[in-house]
Amino acid sequence: MIESPYFPYAFALIIAAPFLIYTRQFVYNYIKLKNKELNLLTVKGQSEQRMHAYERITLFLERIKPANLVTKFDENLEAHEYLFLIEKTINEEFDYNASQQLYLTKNSWTKVVNCKNNILHLLHKTYENLSNESTLQDYKTVFLMNYINEQDYILACIEDLRKENLIIN
Repeated sequence: MIESPYFPYAFALIIAAPFLIYTRQFVYNYIKLKNKELNLLTVKGQSEQRMHAYERITLFLERIKPANLVTKFDENLEAHEYLFLIEKTINEEFDYNASQQLYLTKNSWTKVVNCKNNILHLLHKTYENLSNESTLQDYKTVFLMNYINEQDYILACIEDLRKENLIIN
């Protein structure tokens, strides 16, 4: 038998080949499982963020309901001061929650913006229709009555958000 100088290398290669193949397969499967885990965590994180967005927008809508707005601020204010403070509060709250539009559908976000704008319009319309001798309490009463006489667009928007959230999740 002729012994070749390459025989030890060939023997080592034959012994090492299965080990290298199994190691490669293990690493490949490990990476594949980690990618699946990462994808699942990403989807879970997005649904949690979406749920949080619906909660924050619903809270915003609850806060701008006229029944909640009339309880804010001191009773000793003038109607125009109250109007200024309420408008400022609504706009600040809206600006704070504006980033949530990323997680809502375009239709839902449009409804939220319309609710905010309708409340601001109703606040101004009520103020313009009051006489100069009217008190803040008169203003608040007329504001509530004007809202009651209109369609409850805030409640409708909250219901739409609820339905949409159930469909998405």
